[in-house]
Amino acid sequence: MREKDLWYKRAVVYALDVETFQDSNGDGIGDFQGLTGRLDYLATLGITCIWLLPFYPTPNRDNGYDVMDYYNVDSRLGTLGDFAGFVKEASERGMRVIVDLVVNHTSDQHPWFQQARRDKNSKYRQYYTWREEEPEDPAYKPSFSGPQDDIWSYDEEAQAYYLHRFYSHQPDLNFNNPEVRKEIHHIMGFWLALGVSGFRIDAAHILVQSDQEHDTDEHYTLIEDMREYITMHSRDAILLAEASGPPQVVGSFFKGKNRMHMMFNFLLNQHIFLGLAREKGSSIAKGMKMLPDTDYREQWLNFLRHHDELNVEDLEQDEQEIVFKKFAPKEDMKVYGRGIRRRLPPILEGNRQKIELAYSLLFSLPGTPMIQYGAEIGMGDDLSLEERNSVRTAMQWTDEPNAGFSKSAEADLIRPVIDKGNYSYKKVNVAKQLRDSDSLLNWMERVIRVRRQCPELGNGSSNIISIPDSRVLVHSCELQYKLVAAHNLSREKVQIEIEDLCDEEMHLDEVFSNSEYPAPKKGKVDLEPYGYRWFRLHKLPSEKKTSPPNKKPKA
Repeated sequence: MREKDLWYKRAVVYALDVETFQDSNGDGIGDFQGLTGRLDYLATLGITCIWLLPFYPTPNRDNGYDVMDYYNVDSRLGTLGDFAGFVKEASERGMRVIVDLVVNHTSDQHPWFQQARRDKNSKYRQYYTWREEEPEDPAYKPSFSGPQDDIWSYDEEAQAYYLHRFYSHQPDLNFNNPEVRKEIHHIMGFWLALGVSGFRIDAAHILVQSDQEHDTDEHYTLIEDMREYITMHSRDAILLAEASGPPQVVGSFFKGKNRMHMMFNFLLNQHIFLGLAREKGSSIAKGMKMLPDTDYREQWLNFLRHHDELNVEDLEQDEQEIVFKKFAPKEDMKVYGRGIRRRLPPILEGNRQKIELAYSLLFSLPGTPMIQYGAEIGMGDDLSLEERNSVRTAMQWTDEPNAGFSKSAEADLIRPVIDKGNYSYKKVNVAKQLRDSDSLLNWMERVIRVRRQCPELGNGSSNIISIPDSRVLVHSCELQYKLVAAHNLSREKVQIEIEDLCDEEMHLDEVFSNSEYPAPKKGKVDLEPYGYRWFRLHKLPSEKKTSPPNKKPKA
């Protein structure tokens, strides 16, 4: 892959759900025409890539992740023509589109499963995994413990048990069947032809598991097949894996040109929240050191929050307890026994200093940054909604009824808007923040602009700079220039010494900070409580030696 095709390494990704972003026809459901009308907003924010949550026809029992047809758009959201028009308009504004590829399972309403359960001799019977007798002691637990207590369910019509690692209405596909793999290739080819720039592979760590007690890693060939297909059919489209787990597990998805281009950085994400909870930069440094090595084609996708829970299961038990105690002190703030179902501003108690610190970290870390829709204005959550729907409320555009999301009756909204408390759409909305030069939205636009001017953050080599003060994280990224970022995670003012800033042969620019600070002297850097500073260094031109001017001979 050519250097210019590594676009994803310098991207700024924006995650959104079409049905909760903008309604154009007043039925209470967001749609592609509404989204297309908001593309100028995303372009001026500085977004270069839009990640769409599932928009396929669905019974919608799991936010669209229960797919009923992989080759169409849900009629509530528009048509294939609306989708193609959206991709074209996004491209004209310099934005790419990646879509969810949800192939671990289908909806139980998918025609494949309906045929499979009716006819034992149908080819679709082999699209799923069946057992005549109920399996004993399955090797894996359900992904959603609590709402789901088993991974096998009995189907009366089929007279057999079928495998589902998620909800029982989402039967798992059988990847040992070559026909299933061909179907996945067809799905990818269809959406590539419509102009998408890649696929987020949903639940990739589940895709590569088998239902046997001892996992032989046989399903990694599925990932390699997908990579081979996308390489053959697109110059620069990518595969982005949603996969969590310890370093040796997530590292398996990075195998040069054979597997994934990008990975969600769940491991670092959890250590960022541990660092925020403990007010220790050293906790984040620990997470950075744990990450598996990558080559120049591979990239981490860094994030703070998205549409799922904040999963902390890869932290040590005592570390999990620290995060839960600090950020989810009430039981209704937790979900599935492993995560927190809150957006970032409520987690950080609406403290603007802490919110800025968290996003300054996100945009300065090596890798590619991603933000969730509404993060740029500091949207909150609604804990009265079930499970993960608490963080999936409608986008807040204005202080008009329904937050400017829809002109429908309130009862018809696909998801309610937040209308009470500090995060009410009356207080938190795009229109209000556009008018306020000190708003979070204008701050976010600024940090995105600075990030895009620093290619070393996405493409350069990174390094953790060791300092004695555990409250502060200092790291660098280097390409043609060198960027050094310092973040004080504590509530106390600190002064640290950064040796990299002492080199007299380097020119030093402070490109981003939370306040006006005195210039560093002899590498000494002041940081206010929850303060951050980015420095950019480059070598000074060497002085050229010149010959003395010619002198006229004396008369």
